Amino acid sequence: MSEDEPSGHVTRREFMTTTGKFSATAAAGLMFGKLKSVAPEASGPLSPVVAKNAADLSNLIRSKRVSCREVMTAYLDQINRFNPKVNAIVSLQSRDGLLQQADERDQQLARGDYKGWMHGFPHAVKDLAATKGIRTTRGSPLADTVPQKDALFVERLKRSGAIIIGKTNAPEFGLGSQTYNSIFGTTLNAYSQSKCAGGSSGGAAVSLALRMVPVADGSDMMGSLRNPAAFNNVIGFRPSFGRVPSAGDTELFFETLSTAGAMGRSVADVAMLLSVMAGSDARAPFAIEENPAQFADPLKRDFKGTRLGWMGNYNGYLAMESRIMDLCESSFKAFESIGCSVDSVQPDFPPEKMWQSWLTLRHWLTAGDLGEFYKDPSKREKLKPEVQWEIEGGLNLSATEVYAASVTRSEWYRAVGKLFETYDYLLLPSAQVFPFDAQTHWPKEINGKKMDTYHRWMEVVIGGSLSGHPVINVPVGFNPAGLPMGMQIIGKSHADLAVLQIAYAYEQATNWVANHLPPLLQAA
Repeated sequence: MSEDEPSGHVTRREFMTTTGKFSATAAAGLMFGKLKSVAPEASGPLSPVVAKNAADLSNLIRSKRVSCREVMTAYLDQINRFNPKVNAIVSLQSRDGLLQQADERDQQLARGDYKGWMHGFPHAVKDLAATKGIRTTRGSPLADTVPQKDALFVERLKRSGAIIIGKTNAPEFGLGSQTYNSIFGTTLNAYSQSKCAGGSSGGAAVSLALRMVPVADGSDMMGSLRNPAAFNNVIGFRPSFGRVPSAGDTELFFETLSTAGAMGRSVADVAMLLSVMAGSDARAPFAIEENPAQFADPLKRDFKGTRLGWMGNYNGYLAMESRIMDLCESSFKAFESIGCSVDSVQPDFPPEKMWQSWLTLRHWLTAGDLGEFYKDPSKREKLKPEVQWEIEGGLNLSATEVYAASVTRSEWYRAVGKLFETYDYLLLPSAQVFPFDAQTHWPKEINGKKMDTYHRWMEVVIGGSLSGHPVINVPVGFNPAGLPMGMQIIGKSHADLAVLQIAYAYEQATNWVANHLPPLLQAA
């Protein structure tokens, strides 16, 4: 059965789950992000509710074959059982209040008031985005607030029927591909609780992998939708800039490196979530005008004759941990099985020049966003060293240096466009290392090559960020230690649907997510 098709009939009895209450110790662990050895109250096999992909679950809710209360109960039980082991979901709201909201969704359905694809879905928003009435910290005590309004895409999630249950953990101000902060602590990998989750959407990726949410939102400046998806064997999609519009209270025109996007356990789920998050808005000047309903259409498509360009490690420029290149190249057989050809190719552009552009623009934007904290010595000392370094780099820049960096970025965009004259898609690894020790803030070297910044080990993702092209992470397998890895598929400008379609075809040929559960779930 295609994932674009509804599931067969499932009786309500098959979906019944126990309600139960949080223990005091488990609740404390969730609230404060402490990783305690808490024995979950629920045990035994996983609920069929949480085992379902989101597209199937949505169909079951709409047809009233499972109630919103049953869905909420099953997911809260799953969180109670597994979140103390990984610390992925934070600021979890009260069980009674969430069940009451689920009852309201059931009452709406009973009177024919169907909100949309996410009707009754428990959803945790990444803790960088504002959630009205729910604590939002951005991973820092300096930004710890309870917002009075939602981020633009959160408004859309709610309009589609989602129930916001809490937040997913993120690094301090989203900086760094390792999800830890001084408020909630460290999020641990879904496949090995001694390893990191990646970031900055680490909490979102782990929550998905352990079936604690049906789908997840994330954001991506430097691989934050791609790296944690690769580290946790799920799908992470960085859409074209403007596809998911942002309308903050401050700057609207310069921040074009970062975008919100969708994550899921299947490509069909990611596409459906994007259909909710995407669409134009007068508050966002660069919002793409195309109808987001296109992402709700079936994704199946013929790829016979499609040409893929494999950029690998930029001819040895990027240091790569052993086995990453092998795993990515082993995926070529799956692409060939759906009609594609894969050629090695390199852009006509020096990678180091791209890196220098990236450093300048990231410094500049970070200093603009967080510079006020740095000016106050009492607040500055609460910023982690990497954040201070970014701000200091931005404070020393001239306007001409920023302009020159933007010119370099423009040159890179044209170089990528030249490749797309020959190739339909481009391929790169999603990371340069496998998930590393959770106590390590960032890798200091790769295969003996020193990393000169806290994010140099993620240099492989900046090409897609600088160009603004749509990029999706798809899983490519595991190393001998059982740690996941993924690969980036980059599409042409604004060709988001085409990227989802080829990722879907690849998924049908491989089924990495469905066939390789995290050990915690295998044990269950």
